[in-house]
Amino acid sequence: MSGILILALVISILSHGYYVGASVRSARDEVNFESVNLNVDLSRVLKRVNERFLSVAIDASLVAEEKFMYLLASPKLRTLAKALSPAFLRFGGTRQDFMTFNPAFLHSNEYHKNSVFDADDLCERLELPPILEERLKQEWALHEVLLQKEDLQRKYRSVKFTEYAVDLLYSFTNCSGLDLIFGLNELLRTTGNSWDSSNARTLIQYCESKQYSMAWELGNEPNSYEKKAGIRVNGYQLGQDFIQLRRILRESKLYHDTGLYGPDISQPRDHRRDLLEGYYVNGRHTSLKDFLDPEVLNTLALKTHEVIKTVDLASPGKKVWLGETSSAYGGGAKGLSDTFVAGFMWLDKLGLGAKLGLDVVIRQVLIGSGTYHLVDDNLDPLPDYWLSVLYKRLVGPEVLSIEAFSILGKTKRVRVYLHCTNKKSTSYKSGAVTLFALNLSKSPASIAVPAMVSNSTVEAFVLQSEQPGEEGLYSKSVKLNGEVLKMVDDRTLPSLQGTPLAAGEHLRLPGYSFAFYLLSEAQALACR
Repeated sequence: MSGILILALVISILSHGYYVGASVRSARDEVNFESVNLNVDLSRVLKRVNERFLSVAIDASLVAEEKFMYLLASPKLRTLAKALSPAFLRFGGTRQDFMTFNPAFLHSNEYHKNSVFDADDLCERLELPPILEERLKQEWALHEVLLQKEDLQRKYRSVKFTEYAVDLLYSFTNCSGLDLIFGLNELLRTTGNSWDSSNARTLIQYCESKQYSMAWELGNEPNSYEKKAGIRVNGYQLGQDFIQLRRILRESKLYHDTGLYGPDISQPRDHRRDLLEGYYVNGRHTSLKDFLDPEVLNTLALKTHEVIKTVDLASPGKKVWLGETSSAYGGGAKGLSDTFVAGFMWLDKLGLGAKLGLDVVIRQVLIGSGTYHLVDDNLDPLPDYWLSVLYKRLVGPEVLSIEAFSILGKTKRVRVYLHCTNKKSTSYKSGAVTLFALNLSKSPASIAVPAMVSNSTVEAFVLQSEQPGEEGLYSKSVKLNGEVLKMVDDRTLPSLQGTPLAAGEHLRLPGYSFAFYLLSEAQALACR
């Protein structure tokens, strides 16, 4: 974890054919084939994002009953999380402001002495037995119904958690190679309406005693406290609360210069400037059409520009994060947010967010309640998970300029983004670039490789639904270059190999698909 102090504005938004290579096309397909040309600039870096740009969240609802935290000791889940490293893991959400640390053994030397969470054997000794894992998965699926009812009624129970929950969470992040951001309860207030930091102090002291390297966030969406808990905290008081937390961290030898993130703002109303209202879609009222609508996807740019402008006026130079985001707010869209079609919103958000200058985008959620998770209740990866892993492996933090055009002008249905190739997770030559593209139409598209990189070979990673046509958009399985993606076993991911294309060949992008194209010999000046 970087020692640099960052007090960022963390934006919380819950929104939001042809086989590559040789193929035979019918005359009808030729008529509907969209031809796309690219305008690119490989000479300079447009934006540079955090190397942990794509990060993930675990919703605090998992600790609503502490036993469910043991799911984080699943070897399968750790394998899946490790493939997303490097990344932040944010532990928080609505229920973080209803949970308090209730230590069972904090003052017992015996607990510290006999703890199974010592760093040397942390990952090997703490592993969930298969029988217990199966039972917890079944119980969690039932418990989610209760959590969803609470969300609908906006009535949240107070939750207490012990050292065991903290140990399990830190073990998971540490063994998965992730950087933990722990969300503290800000609804603990004094009679004067300032933050009561006593419980946070106790938790921080415990984490320091265990030498847990982590960062902190204070409160979740304070603009909605009045709605959730009948408490109103204005901007000045919120600032004072953050100053109080920074003072506490400064007193710590371990956390004196650790990261402190927030505040996160979502859908402010009336007494605050409306920054995010109307962004993306409501999970309870959206449709398949919204997930493929370029106008819906473009709302990210409008709202992000407003937020960045506000941040620049108040605190120039501060980084802006998308701190809790998926496709549809309100817990996600049932039958959509966990299916193949959700990948269009997710990949476009990653591409557009980086281009706009967002520093980090945190996906809600890796595991937890709602329907926008990356991993299902059986801990099996969903389509957005595989998309995220490929993004991590192929896409670097340097954003390059690119635009797509068809004969009718700037194309709306084919959306393209360009980055330097990830130098840390690939062995490609300096100057390699990764183009990723989305085809929102049922008709296939042909993307012409720019002349400046036409001599480069291309490695294609084309993602399509397991089933063809519009019905396949509802699928929870995804194909990479024609092969359905599945874990080899609970500790092994498939190889995720690309398909080589000849230099200068047009890139075939099937209808309703998205793809990564790695140009290893692009010799981009900006990427050397």
